[in-house]
Amino acid sequence: MGVVSGCVTAIIYVVTSGCTWRHLPPVFGASWQTVHRRFSEWTAARVWAKLHRLALDERSARGELDWSSVQSTP
Repeated sequence: MGVVSGCVTAIIYVVTSGCTWRHLPPVFGASWQTVHRRFSEWTAARVWAKLHRLALDERSARGELDWSSVQSTP
């Protein structure tokens, strides 16, 4: 596993497990400091929002999303 893919996997682990950054297991191939730094940099660059948008667009293109029940703000 490369450092970038290890960081992505480690970030998903932290977010889904509730593990603190400092208790991140070394199995991901990057230190908790590196993983946290990448998370912070990618958050500032809006990487997560862009990935979310791409995933929504892909699912919408395949007809897997029903946008008819989405309410707009008043």
